[in-house]
Amino acid sequence: MKTNKNIIWRIEGKIKDGRRDEYEALMEEMVAEVQKEKGTTNYEWTIAPDGETLHVYERYKDADAAVVHLGTWAKFQERCMDVTDITQLTIFSELTQELEEAVAARNPLYMKPIGGFAK
Repeated sequence: MKTNKNIIWRIEGKIKDGRRDEYEALMEEMVAEVQKEKGTTNYEWTIAPDGETLHVYERYKDADAAVVHLGTWAKFQERCMDVTDITQLTIFSELTQELEEAVAARNPLYMKPIGGFAK
């Protein structure tokens, strides 16, 4: 049985050439909107020293919270894809069928949890 607790994923990509300012403005807007989501526990954007490679770490308290976030993402998806090339979605949790179907188009890499803990 798949769990719906601690939904965690990371998005990797690159900022398109000459679009860094647009990317950062969009990031600020998205962070402000996602901060309103009660079930989002982590939403952390990072950038590599090359100034182009990006990672976004996302964690949700459960599957319902992740579904809510995907609704927020839908509002920004077109603009985000205009300024970035997303290269990988890595999932670190077992997803519900609803979430698996929702992210299937991104062809995610599933990392199966095998040990450790979260507090």
